[in-house]
Amino acid sequence: MNDFGVITQPGTLRLERVLPGPIERVWAYLTDSDKRGTWLASGEMELHVGGKVEHVFRNADLTAPDDLPPPKYAQHAHESRMHGRVTACEPPRLLSYTWFEGNGEDSEVSFELSAHDGGNVLLVLTHRRLASRDELLSVAAGWHAHVGILIDRLSGRQPQPFWSTHTRLEAEYARRIPADPQA
Repeated sequence: MNDFGVITQPGTLRLERVLPGPIERVWAYLTDSDKRGTWLASGEMELHVGGKVEHVFRNADLTAPDDLPPPKYAQHAHESRMHGRVTACEPPRLLSYTWFEGNGEDSEVSFELSAHDGGNVLLVLTHRRLASRDELLSVAAGWHAHVGILIDRLSGRQPQPFWSTHTRLEAEYARRIPADPQA
């Protein structure tokens, strides 16, 4: 398993992680607003195909000490919102939904959960239809940082500060992901 997400085809990122189980607990952290708010974003989610998804991001509040985004992400210093629609829902194994629906370039994220050794859970996160390399870099670093926080929360550990982690990871993904998507 690669520590970093990989590009499986143009505009598609895949990230795999082993999480502490059981699978129902991980599913709750994907779908329950309060639990999801500890690692990604709070917000209502209607768990059926076509259901509404709202994410209320407060990235600077996810970890202590509170850290601020770099200037590139200053608009996300406090609260930002994302809306989407559920495209697949098979509890507790599969959840997919559109990401930033309505902006004209919505993408789609999928979470696939399966049993793994010793009561753990394999998470396969796939984010599709990313429109540009900049978006791919931002999303790769974002998912890497957010899922790292999820693992820490599930393990009872204090996570690393979000924005400084995101900044470090985005620079590393820029080195790993070719500027030419066909390379």
